[in-house]
Amino acid sequence: MKAFITQNTPVTNEVLNTIAHLPTKSLPQIVEEGFSKKLTDKDFMRIAVLLAQKGYEEGGCPIGGVVISNETRQILGKGHNTLVQENHPYNHGETSAIRDAGRCDFSLTTIFTTLSPCDVCATLIYMRQFNRVVVGDVTSASGNEEMLRQKGVQVDILEDPEGIALYAKYRAEKPDQDIEDWKGLAAVRQTAVPKSF
Repeated sequence: MKAFITQNTPVTNEVLNTIAHLPTKSLPQIVEEGFSKKLTDKDFMRIAVLLAQKGYEEGGCPIGGVVISNETRQILGKGHNTLVQENHPYNHGETSAIRDAGRCDFSLTTIFTTLSPCDVCATLIYMRQFNRVVVGDVTSASGNEEMLRQKGVQVDILEDPEGIALYAKYRAEKPDQDIEDWKGLAAVRQTAVPKSF
């Protein structure tokens, strides 16, 4: 089978969107290694933001993640937050991408995430010995970057304006869901203000 996306294919938003929405397991047959090698960190973050957009359109939290091989730059795993869609309390963008990558040596990989990792995701990143994490939004949330650095993970900030705007829109529309995603339903209940009559 001949690859559909070759090293001569221009890197466009349409091509990155196609890659974002194809099953990861199909990518080696559809995307030539030469194309993957020419993708920049910004391109991988764009794919993560497109995955976040998918999550938002499904009614969920707009957070996407992409895991790539440091050597080949091929995508090993990708995903988006499915708290709402799967009724899953901790399937965040990062955990979804890591699960999609499966059993591999994560010390040879980089993970791109559209939002600063929460405590659970940050712990998974250093426990699985990721070499590097690239964060697309520390404007909306931050906090675990220094802890990850102390654990030996290279942390790079590559803020994506579209991703930041999408998360701000979501947070304004669904503040309780945002709190639930970060800290659970107990936190939503604790922040509820009693109505006065």
